[in-house]
Amino acid sequence: MAHADLLRDWYAEVWEKGDTDAIDQYFAPDTMAEGIIPEMQVGADEFRDLVMAFRHVLGEIHVELPKVIEQDDWVSAIIKVKTTRADNGAPLQAAGSVIARVRDGRMVEAYNQFDFISLFEQLGQFPEDTLPVCMTGQRLEWA
Repeated sequence: MAHADLLRDWYAEVWEKGDTDAIDQYFAPDTMAEGIIPEMQVGADEFRDLVMAFRHVLGEIHVELPKVIEQDDWVSAIIKVKTTRADNGAPLQAAGSVIARVRDGRMVEAYNQFDFISLFEQLGQFPEDTLPVCMTGQRLEWA
């Protein structure tokens, strides 16, 4: 299987279908992903929790990989997520990227970036324009 196909299947099975049992099929046992949660590496068990947490606040998830690059053991992709809010059905979009090293048909290293600020703004958990406000040096004020 091409590394790009493995990555597409990972997002289809685990994130779109919510099949957390499939994580072990794509993720080697000792693999820890970086970049999803700052200062924390995420292994298979944490991915199960993460997928379930997101599926609780989001509706049906659709993941697109509009750009994918493979080189040797590595695969990299731009990620575009389209979904809805679980509470009111409002559409949501967010983007990110992933770089992973593949060995024997499973990811053995993964580095992620995702626009969580935009996602949480759309979910109503961060105020609108969080990033521009923070860039002015102002503090966000919580109600």
